[in-house]
Amino acid sequence: MVVSQRLHGKRAIVTGGGSGIGRGVAIKLAQEGARVAVLDINLEAARRVAEGIGAAGGEALALCSNVADETAVADAVSAAEERFGGIDTVIANAGIMLFGQDTIATDLDLETWRLCIDVNLTGMFLTCKHGLRALQRNGGGSVVVTASPTGTHACAPTFTAYSTSKAGTLGLMRILAIDYVKKNIRVNAVLPGTTNSPLVTKLMEDPATRAEFLSKIPMGRAADAQEIASVIAFLASDEASYVTGAAWYADGGLTAI
Repeated sequence: MVVSQRLHGKRAIVTGGGSGIGRGVAIKLAQEGARVAVLDINLEAARRVAEGIGAAGGEALALCSNVADETAVADAVSAAEERFGGIDTVIANAGIMLFGQDTIATDLDLETWRLCIDVNLTGMFLTCKHGLRALQRNGGGSVVVTASPTGTHACAPTFTAYSTSKAGTLGLMRILAIDYVKKNIRVNAVLPGTTNSPLVTKLMEDPATRAEFLSKIPMGRAADAQEIASVIAFLASDEASYVTGAAWYADGGLTAI
């Protein structure tokens, strides 16, 4: 399993680790030598990832956690701390995209808005809140949040709630970076473009829609989850020791034009 020792000795939690980018991150961190707590609202999905890591020689713990539920988040962080003897890496990744519900503001119902904000923004806050407490108990560490180009560019027309939640994620990342920099904690964000993951599966099922999306990406293709995971692993590592408060785009050039 271990392909390098870049993250040897690190103890990480990854929210949304049961599928998509989160799954890729959990596997990548384990390959780099970290012990990983895989948090997901779908416990079976988290178990499959953790078991795969274990079968390959790594160490992982599967935990059920709804990131919009503070008690669930606090309990999961506590369980990971107890298992690993501390936490020094927090990957706040869990998120949703409500296809068929998220729409233009004048047509958007409040329930859809609240659900998206609860998971994508409040969930990020709760993960960071309790994760940061764990990092402080450890003497420092690194936080990486998964944001999106939709939070800085209008590249997802009609997805009002999602785009707003991701803009908020960047604001959260920046204030946390400043507030905790003197506590030996770095906080950064990765902004993935279109990625082959369950989050966008429905959107990409239609060939015409897929072609339209990919035509806007200079690289002409969607990312693989492992490509995003590699950027996150770098930011989580000591190689990024002078990087904090930064938004790292991994979007195939989408926002460069």
